[in-house]
Amino acid sequence: MELYRFDKECGKKISQFNSDFVMSRIIQLNGTAHIGCTYLEADGVIGYHQAITPQILLIIAGEGKVRGEHNEYIRVQAGEAVFWQKGEWHETITSHGLTAIVIESEDLSPSLFMAVR
Repeated sequence: MELYRFDKECGKKISQFNSDFVMSRIIQLNGTAHIGCTYLEADGVIGYHQAITPQILLIIAGEGKVRGEHNEYIRVQAGEAVFWQKGEWHETITSHGLTAIVIESEDLSPSLFMAVR
């Protein structure tokens, strides 16, 4: 399990074309991917299971805790990401609710784009 950041402070200010925003790069894919949005209500859980493919959990709202194979829960919040390799056991829990984008693909290299937490 690896932890990353994609919050505003990690981003780059973009001003081309009269733009005024900050972009935090997350990933670049060459192969196929499954991308979804998960909504966990208060006391929600994504049960302890094995990753069938490399995957990134991008927390976009709320906060929770994740654990990997070492059974140690680590707090995560909006602007942070968790990466699990294929075959890694993991779980996500939240007391107050959490919304996250999940990207699953054999072609994930988050360390090329996101800052390590």
